[in-house]
Amino acid sequence: MEENNNYEHDEELTNENHQETTETITKVTGMYKEWFLDYASYVILERAVPSIEDGFKPVQRRIMHSMKDLDDGRYNKVANIVGHTMQYHPHGDASIADAMVQMGQKELLIDMQGNWGNILTGDRAAASRYIEARLSKFALDVVFNAKTTEWQASYDGRKKEPVNLPVKFPLLLAQGAEGIAVGLSTKILPHNFNELIDASIKYLKGRSFSIVPDFLTGGIADFTNYNDGKRGGKVRVRAKISQLDKKTLVITEIPFGTTTTSLIDSILKANEKGKIKIKKIEDNTAANVEILVHLPPNVSPDKTIDALYAFTNCENSISPLSCIIEDNKPVFIGVSEVLKKSTDFTVELLKQELEIQLNELEEQWHFSSLERIFIENRIYRDIEEVETWEGVIEAIDIGLKPHTKHLKREVTEEDIVRLTEIRIKKISKFDIDKAKQFIESLEEKIAEVKNHLDNLIEFAIDYFKDLKSKYGKGKERKTEIRIFDDIVATKVVMRNSKLYVNREEGFIGTSLKKDEFVADCADIDDIIVFRDNGTMMVTKVDSKTFVGKGIIHVAVFKKKDKRTVYNMIYKDGAKGPSYMKRFNVTSVTRDKEYNLANDNPKSKVLYFTANPNGEAEVVTILLRSVGSVKKLKWDIDFADLAVKGRGVRGNLVSKHSIKKVEFKEAGASTLKPRKIWFDDAVQRLNVDGRGDLLGEFKAEDKILIATQSGKIKAVTPDLATHFENDMIVLEKWKSKKPISAIYFDGNKERYYVKRFLIESTDKEEVFISDHEKSKLEIIATDYRPMAEVIFSKRSLDKIEVNFEDFIAIKGIKALGNQLTTDKIRTVNLLESLPYAEPEEEKVEDIEVNEEEVVEETLGLDIEVKEKSFEETKEDKVKKALQNIIKKKKELKEDDDSQQSLFE
Repeated sequence: MEENNNYEHDEELTNENHQETTETITKVTGMYKEWFLDYASYVILERAVPSIEDGFKPVQRRIMHSMKDLDDGRYNKVANIVGHTMQYHPHGDASIADAMVQMGQKELLIDMQGNWGNILTGDRAAASRYIEARLSKFALDVVFNAKTTEWQASYDGRKKEPVNLPVKFPLLLAQGAEGIAVGLSTKILPHNFNELIDASIKYLKGRSFSIVPDFLTGGIADFTNYNDGKRGGKVRVRAKISQLDKKTLVITEIPFGTTTTSLIDSILKANEKGKIKIKKIEDNTAANVEILVHLPPNVSPDKTIDALYAFTNCENSISPLSCIIEDNKPVFIGVSEVLKKSTDFTVELLKQELEIQLNELEEQWHFSSLERIFIENRIYRDIEEVETWEGVIEAIDIGLKPHTKHLKREVTEEDIVRLTEIRIKKISKFDIDKAKQFIESLEEKIAEVKNHLDNLIEFAIDYFKDLKSKYGKGKERKTEIRIFDDIVATKVVMRNSKLYVNREEGFIGTSLKKDEFVADCADIDDIIVFRDNGTMMVTKVDSKTFVGKGIIHVAVFKKKDKRTVYNMIYKDGAKGPSYMKRFNVTSVTRDKEYNLANDNPKSKVLYFTANPNGEAEVVTILLRSVGSVKKLKWDIDFADLAVKGRGVRGNLVSKHSIKKVEFKEAGASTLKPRKIWFDDAVQRLNVDGRGDLLGEFKAEDKILIATQSGKIKAVTPDLATHFENDMIVLEKWKSKKPISAIYFDGNKERYYVKRFLIESTDKEEVFISDHEKSKLEIIATDYRPMAEVIFSKRSLDKIEVNFEDFIAIKGIKALGNQLTTDKIRTVNLLESLPYAEPEEEKVEDIEVNEEEVVEETLGLDIEVKEKSFEETKEDKVKKALQNIIKKKKELKEDDDSQQSLFE
């Protein structure tokens, strides 16, 4: 074939040391321009993108039309349906069969028989010759109506096929659609059947609505950034993972777009890379998903769950893109607009059906009235002597005229011809009363249809309600809607590598196995390094990295860590004074060197500690014996300093040369108790003030967690903790506060009351019997709770239960005291009896204002004497100030001995 296109070749300019290519624009002309546009239009309109009118792609529409052609109530071989569809679809049987299987797996339009594959495991359907299908009752009710269908010739002109099917339901949103065309694509996510109907009803009532996807695979999804399904939106979907026991996790639902096979593969890959640590995986999936993830000893289940979300396909991100065909053009609109348009189409189709029905009823009424007149007035006798057909028509017309004034339209020749076709048997058995009743019933039906047309919106609302009542059962939402918390990968990644340091040569890395071991680390971690010249840097972990000689501290860096406090004493330059400071490092620029010692290159760190919980130790300062210095030794408590930024100079220790700084005593944490909140939206603990405040927690404090299934535990609060869906109690645990409960014992088939204390912490226990029929009715965590018990039998009066009087505090395994054998309908907590709860010891966070202290001291030196660590910080500050005043008087006579501890 001869090519008629024009090419403009790039011209290369070459010289001795330089080669340059000049780019030009090549215009596509001739057959390439026309054929490419034709091809693009064909792919967009006829293959990849669904129509807004009925929600089908052409292949899907042709499959549905073929199944209607073949429908006789029985199953047909899919191979037969595929072959029949090829009369309408100009492509191979494989594409038709694949499209049909995908439609069938959505469990809405096709009633399937045989192995149609499994969307959970990814198993393919059996060959089309082995599986069968027929239209579902829903499809027959909603998708077809030949009277309202517009028809067109098939691709070869031999058949008629629908331009669009008259679908009276937002089918496009229920099934979803995905396709890649030329220059554009579409990805409409599936939505819930019942929620779509509810949204259509709200729209018809003029009320606002919102819809979000629902997936057959279930799982959990965050639709915060769904953006109505338009470009730029984002949906995060997660598997449903729970803790079966301390060493086993179970995945019961998977994210949309994945299968159990791909999910397990991603978990195994993450394990091989060391991102997570697992022992083995079992796939017990059949009708429902069940993947067991067995964990090795000493691996946190909660952190593993987060790691599965962070590093495997247990969490995926989907970018929806709602593109549809409207008026033979691709249009980008949101799913809310798709629903509105679909609902409007449904109303219009219902109107057309009502108008057709009204016309048919009126025609039936017209002919039934003519038939009655024709037989009742014996007009058929007027044609006995007539010899010609024209004479017969004229005779009947003349005979009818006196009796047709009440008819709604003129009598036509076609009507008269139909009268001549009435059989004599019908005339002979004609019953006038039955004829009148039939005509009256038609008039009632006509009035009803007219009423529906006059109240079309109400009729459409009733239509949608009827659809929901007939087909909505079993189509409840499968995907749980939740707001996700952001998982920080560095906090949940398994430490699969070991970090080493060579202090002498200034190297750190994972390959220095002959050198000093620092800590376990992950390949995505950052490492913080401090050197003896007062500099600091953060660098990414690698096999071997040079960070500079004189390393005094190396650790895995935690971003935004406000609890790790660094205590440091350094000499400012070769001959400068010495300062002390306390600081934390929350954020830095990677591989940038920071100077912590007042930007003096000859500075030297005299003392340094890293304290993970803000501890403040006591150290002893030893000065060199030079000149007239009298005080050569004193103690300093770092607790007297406030924690500030890393860039501050710090407080003056001494202007004289320090010989040595010795560690004297370990100190307690100077950080005040952490306030912890519970955010119900994401079901996680946090320290950022989101949700309900649980209280202020010291290191030894715990939270109390109880579930409806009768499990209870007091554990150390961990921000990575996952909570079960049936959690009913979450509060700060008080060891002497009793827990009260009423429960039904399945073994003895009666109700019991019990009160107990939790004696073993960080251990989950069951406080009701393990019988399958055992059920917790109510749990109370007040000191003196009261409850109201209402029985199922109305003849029994309700009773009040004072837990304190009813039963003494016993062990958690005790059965309790019997309450009743009668069936309880409900138990309500009443207002608790008064109780004077002992006040908790409050810890005040006192900060020293160094600037005010400087003004008081006037640059004088003081000795910070040894203090008892049982003293509060406030007492320490008061004593320090008293010492300042005392020393000020003593040192006025000796100006040479001035040394100032404070800046």
